[in-house]
Amino acid sequence: MMRIKVSKKLVSVTLLSVLAMSAETAVAKYIPYQGPKVAPAPASVESTQQAAKKTIGKHAAQALEHAISASIHGEAGHGSVLIEHTRLALVHAQAAEQKLEGNSKTHMSQAVEHLKEGIKHGEMNHADMALDHVKEAIPHIRASLSE
Repeated sequence: MMRIKVSKKLVSVTLLSVLAMSAETAVAKYIPYQGPKVAPAPASVESTQQAAKKTIGKHAAQALEHAISASIHGEAGHGSVLIEHTRLALVHAQAAEQKLEGNSKTHMSQAVEHLKEGIKHGEMNHADMALDHVKEAIPHIRASLSE
């Protein structure tokens, strides 16, 4: 008889704690009023152009970083990591390529082609060919950054 009372008590305490926990999540939290939302003033043309250049530079720098990492892993025989970093380098190189102009765009386009070929060869388990293409892409990415 005593065991039944203890277990009933335990069950009731458990149910009460579950109800208390669910009640806390169901209660709406007070959010203070912060006034009307006002759209910010449009940015000037110069600041927009500077922001675009920074974005291009970040993408190109990320492309270079991932291409170098791919090269390092390729030389170490890590084929899957080589492909992974080459794909990331390609994403960033394509993003930079869309915004670049002139010789920088030409170099980045050549880098994109080499990265695509590197991925293609890497997926066919031709790690040496993939590594060669990644190594060819690196100077083109660097050239697009320097111009």
